[in-house]
This record gives sequence, structure tokens and C-alpha cells, in this order.
Amino acid sequence: SELIKPYLGSKYKVTEVPKSLIFHMSEHSGPVNEIQWCPVREQSHMLLSASMDKTVKVWDAVDTGCCLKTYSCHSCAVRAAQWSSCGRRILSGGFDSTLHLTDIETGKQIFSSKTEFRISALKFHPTESNVFICGGFSPEVKAWDIRTSKVNEIFFLFLFHIKLEVFFVKCIAHRLQVTTAELGQIAASELLMWRLWDFLTNRISVCAWYERYTCPSLTLHPKESVFVAQTNGNYMALFSAQRPYRINKKKRYEGHKVEGFAVGCEFSPDGTLLVTGSSDGKVFFYNYHTSRIIRTLSAHKEACVSAIFHPVLPSLLATCDWAGEIKIWQ
Repeated sequence: SELIKPYLGSKYKVTEVPKSLIFHMSEHSGPVNEIQWCPVREQSHMLLSASMDKTVKVWDAVDTGCCLKTYSCHSCAVRAAQWSSCGRRILSGGFDSTLHLTDIETGKQIFSSKTEFRISALKFHPTESNVFICGGFSPEVKAWDIRTSKVNEIFFLFLFHIKLEVFFVKCIAHRLQVTTAELGQIAASELLMWRLWDFLTNRISVCAWYERYTCPSLTLHPKESVFVAQTNGNYMALFSAQRPYRINKKKRYEGHKVEGFAVGCEFSPDGTLLVTGSSDGKVFFYNYHTSRIIRTLSAHKEACVSAIFHPVLPSLLATCDWAGEIKIWQ
């Protein structure tokens, strides 16, 4: 992309709240569950989307707003999709309980497998490009190796059948750990629980947080050792990403609505803003340091489930909603 080239050799500038609609892309026939910019900076004009219409699409979301390719390898809704670190492959999983690693140029499946549960979360290992973790409607999380097409490890985190959200964090000792969050049924009350396990030793910590609301998404700060948990209590909580992983009781980001949707949240690349979708179709921009709402954007008519900043172009934002629409803002 000619628009991205001038920014490749310079540092990311300060993020501003976008105001204008650039592209409106509506080729999905079902709700969009997830969107992600290509992690390769030179190819970050490409946007990946996973939908309930059983497809995964790749878009030119910077220059033209056109769909470049549609992949239809799933027989049910696609709940999770991730770019590989090289930007040439897409890992996807869905309610058909299948995993597919697809070559974006040929459309062929490099790796395919079946699980025993519906898949809701996928994450590649941050340094081992052939390893990924898979979570879903099950009390277990699996670590896969693409080279052998086999499960390396199975982690039983809970006693209940739950939907998991997973991501990698680095602790102060530089050991890789995974945070998981979702619903547990204890003493007839709904409690949020997130746990950490050491990916190298397979040791699981005790529950680090209890709450009455489920947690549909988690996001790690790009510069500081903190992360945010989105809850169905219509607020986001801030935690330390270092032991003992305590909640910051002085900061609480509230004003948006979640209300049962898997609404995602994310920090801007410079770490100054925290952005989240909302079940009323709006996008909320919070000042990370003060936790105050800076501005809201009336982005969609249906629930806005994701809002993500471009990793290279300052202030370029992609959003998606429950009506199947994707919009690009600047």
C-alpha cells in the first residue's frame, strides 16, 4: 500500500480519535465475530474478518475497501480467526469444532483438525510460530503444534463447561503465561474467574479474580505490564500483568454497554487510549490514565463487537457489528 509506505520507517505518532468514515464494507451475510489487521507492517493494509455466515474474508481496508478473498472451509459459524506471524496464513476455528490453517494465496488448507468442543478463541504463541492455543465451550485449553498436527498439551482449567478467552502475557521473570476468563457456576451464582498457567511448566495458579459477571475479552497494554478485562457488568477492569496480578481499584472504565455480546476492547498502539465497542452500536474512547470517556462514536445500528486501531497508520480504526458490517474510520 502506498499509503502505508511513508510510515514504515518512522515511529508511531500520537493516536487521535477518528471522526470520518472512510469505507463501509458489508459483504458478510451474518454477524462479524472478529477482525484483525495483518501483523506484517508492509502488508497491514489487509484486514481479516470472521463471521457467523461460515466464512473468513480478507479485505483491502486501507486503499480500496474491497474484499480480496473469501474462504469457506467451515460448515458452521466461524468464531475465531488469527493471522500467522508471516502474514501468509490464516488460522480459523468455529462452531463446527474444526481448526483450519489456510494459505491465503492458494486457499488450500495446510492443516486441519477436529476438536471435541466448539471453538471460541485462538492465539498463536508470540515466538513459536508453529504453536497455538485453542479454547472454547469446554473446561480445557489445548496447545497444538502445526508441524505434527497433534496436541502437545491439554490444560484443564475449570470443572465446568465454559467459553474461554485466551491470550499470552509476559511476566517479570520472562516466562510465558496464558490468561483465561469466563463463566463458572459456583454456589448458585455466576462468577467470573480468570486463571494463569505457566506455559513451560504446565502449572496453574489459583483463581485470581471473582466477579458476578462474565468476561468476553481481554487485552494487554502495548508498553506497560497491565491488562484490561471486559465484563458483562458494562465496565472494564484494570489488572497488573505481574505477580500477584492485582486489580487496580482506582481505575474502572465504564459508560459503554456489553449486555451479553462478546464485545472486544483494545489499547491504541501508543497506549494512551482504550477503545471498546458497545451493544448500542457506539464506540467508546477512554483515556487510559484517567479512565474518563474522551469521546463516543455512533458507528453502527447494531451491536459493535470490535474496534481495533491500525498498527502503522495513526488513528485509523476498524469496527464491526452484529449486522455483518465492517467500517473503517479516520
